[in-house]
Amino acid sequence: MKKIFKKSIIIPLLLAVFTFSCKDLSELNENPNGVGPETVNPNLVMPTVLTEAAKAYVNLGYMDIAGVVQHTQKDAWASSHNDYDWGGNQSWNAYYDILRNNDLLYNRAVETKFEFHQGVALVMKSFMFGLITDLWGDAPYTDALKGEAGAVTDILPAFDTQDKIYAGIIADLEKANTLLSKSKADYDGIVDNVDVYYGGDPTKWRKMANSLLLRYYMRLSIKQPDIAKAGIEKVIGNATQYPIITVPADDATMSFPGNSDQDSWPANSVYDASGSGYRRIKMCATLVEKLETLKDPRLGIWANKVEVPLVVDATQPAGTDKIVNGKRILSPDKVKNTVVDTDPDYVGLPPSFSALPSSYNLNPTPGQTSYNPHVSFLNNIYKQAKGPLLKARLISAAEVNFILAEAALRGWNAGTAKDRYEAGVKASMDTWTVGGSYATYIANPGVAFDKSIQQVIEQKWIASWTAATEAWFDFRRTGFPALKAGPAAKREVLPVRFYYMQDELQINKANAESAVSRLEITSYSQADKGNSAWSKQWLIQGTKKPW
Repeated sequence: MKKIFKKSIIIPLLLAVFTFSCKDLSELNENPNGVGPETVNPNLVMPTVLTEAAKAYVNLGYMDIAGVVQHTQKDAWASSHNDYDWGGNQSWNAYYDILRNNDLLYNRAVETKFEFHQGVALVMKSFMFGLITDLWGDAPYTDALKGEAGAVTDILPAFDTQDKIYAGIIADLEKANTLLSKSKADYDGIVDNVDVYYGGDPTKWRKMANSLLLRYYMRLSIKQPDIAKAGIEKVIGNATQYPIITVPADDATMSFPGNSDQDSWPANSVYDASGSGYRRIKMCATLVEKLETLKDPRLGIWANKVEVPLVVDATQPAGTDKIVNGKRILSPDKVKNTVVDTDPDYVGLPPSFSALPSSYNLNPTPGQTSYNPHVSFLNNIYKQAKGPLLKARLISAAEVNFILAEAALRGWNAGTAKDRYEAGVKASMDTWTVGGSYATYIANPGVAFDKSIQQVIEQKWIASWTAATEAWFDFRRTGFPALKAGPAAKREVLPVRFYYMQDELQINKANAESAVSRLEITSYSQADKGNSAWSKQWLIQGTKKPW
């Protein structure tokens, strides 16, 4: 029985080995249930590109960059968010992964003659490369995405200069505008539900393309003002040829299904049982105080009122520290020289407050598991995995109108500055469900149009809530709002770029070092030298901005 058993195993194994040895190994590696890149339908690739791009953008604008522009601060695990302690190793790999998928989308769209998909892919290529160069500066562009070609120049690509990348982005958006200029019925291959931004609507994609044109032309407004002026005037001067986003219904947004942690609003408490991600994010005092000064109704949409206000009462006997009618009553000796915020409604966490930000405002439970009842939490909607206001917002009517208001104030033919400014404010308020308060708000001191670029940029900063990367790029270009680093920040001023990651500096050494050499070292670069978050990329070199 033993011999028969062994033969019954060995003989089939030998036959299997013999059979497979006659086959090409590439055949054995083929997944019979998979779809190869050479035959994949563009509609199978598009959702991955769109969802991953939107998630990457909101993860910047709602998380650490919201800390840089002082929309929010964290009271624990806060060093990168509050203090810009980024460690010099910020990776762009996930962004290039999106671009590789997008490149496949574009190539397959060309092969299948799906012009709508080609236009979408060019818009997303522009958006992602725009994000990369805005964050890092010079970056692989022309030779990027060619790794499979096998040449050394493809595997170790050169870094294109920032001006060349912007020029390429603008050219691609112009091409996308043309590709997306037909009616929906004239395109092949559109499947509405794979387009998670616009449901297969080429007209709205065309508006997104041209609105991004305005964004990137305005990026160049200080460094290349003639190009910026001509580009914006061209777009605005021909509304038929260059339709743009002017109302919130056309905003480029993505909702979250909320079915799992991977497709939900970031830092929610539905898939984080501890709720720590939500609990640690607090409103920043910089934003809270600005909104309160302007009597801005958006504050109540974004933040909760402070749970337990502080009251310092000089009539109380020494040693008083008690809760009365939901308020914490303190005698002056209990406060001493500690700075406290006794606002009865909203209290923000000051930027880069200290190495222990959870201690602010006499928090009774400082530390990593802190629950500070004396600082405003974000609104409860941000605990949820999904919701009507929980959207990644890639570009909006508010942003577009503020761009045009700034352009008009620079003397360019972009409409009436006051009308554009007010339209931007109204679009943001409508987006955040407080449009009914617009007439009162726009008449408030500090909100009523004062003909200054500073006011336009400050309202744009407010409107960029959860999309804070744009506020950072505007601050870097204009110096507005006049944000100041706090005492625990890594430097005395705000950073202006991301670090090139160590893998790139080591593996693609020559090209990366060449890019670093083109950065402008500043007095804040310090030991990081060229590759510093405080070294200036081409876009702001020689501008004396933002500091």
